[in-house]
Amino acid sequence: MTTARHLEVIDLLRARDFPAERGRAGTITSGPGYHVAELSTSEELWDDDGSRRLEAEEQYEAECEALAERLSDRWGAARMFSLWSVLTRSMEGEEIAEPWDGLSNSVSYLHLWRVDGRWVAVGVSQWDTELEFQLMAVVTEIDPP
Repeated sequence: MTTARHLEVIDLLRARDFPAERGRAGTITSGPGYHVAELSTSEELWDDDGSRRLEAEEQYEAECEALAERLSDRWGAARMFSLWSVLTRSMEGEEIAEPWDGLSNSVSYLHLWRVDGRWVAVGVSQWDTELEFQLMAVVTEIDPP
């Protein structure tokens, strides 16, 4: 998918109502107050000697930066939001609202904007070193913790 297509998906999510119940349709997970889209996904890295992982990580970080730059052209500079403390608080038993709790399990940081009463964020997800990278987009009315 291209940056232009990623922007289209984000615009569609911004215009879409939030559902009353959590659900998934294709690469989009939605719930009360949020949408999370997997914009692109790399291959799994099970048999990698480390070189493909590094290449995939660099590619997905570059795609995220390019997308963030285009979004910053629209809405101004992004706020960088680390999810490390969110993950730590969750692991210590604190209730963290979705989508932030789920994101904190696989995304280190997000580029974050406040636009028209909603938060818009993009970041790179990876659940484990052998699993794929994903470029993620989030639209939510739920404030970051």
